[in-house]
Amino acid sequence: MKDEISRVLTMVEEGKIDKEKASELINILQGKEEPTSVSLKKDVPYGNKMLKIRCTSQEGDNVNVNLPINLVKAVLKVGTNIAEKIPEASKYVKDINIDLLIEAIENELDGQIVDITSANGDKVFVVIE
Repeated sequence: MKDEISRVLTMVEEGKIDKEKASELINILQGKEEPTSVSLKKDVPYGNKMLKIRCTSQEGDNVNVNLPINLVKAVLKVGTNIAEKIPEASKYVKDINIDLLIEAIENELDGQIVDITSANGDKVFVVIE
């Protein structure tokens, strides 16, 4: 997380984001605040953005995944059909709305695209930044 916060501060120094956006991003990274919107932004080339997946559980099991958007785009185009044909993998991909992710990428959406909170307080966020 320290590396991600350093990247946010570097973006402020380079003038890529303002201090309000930096504060929001740092709060998100620290789990204090959730991303709230999806918007079109062109300040950073879209291919340089990341798909960020954040899973936090009440038991303290946390997962943070950062994937370059170009990699996600390539894998979604090829990997979905392959995964559905593998018996063990199909049970994991059947509930994922791949069309939503593809649509978000094709429309160059930036921001939160998935926000799930379970009854026991586990949370999953998918954000493109």
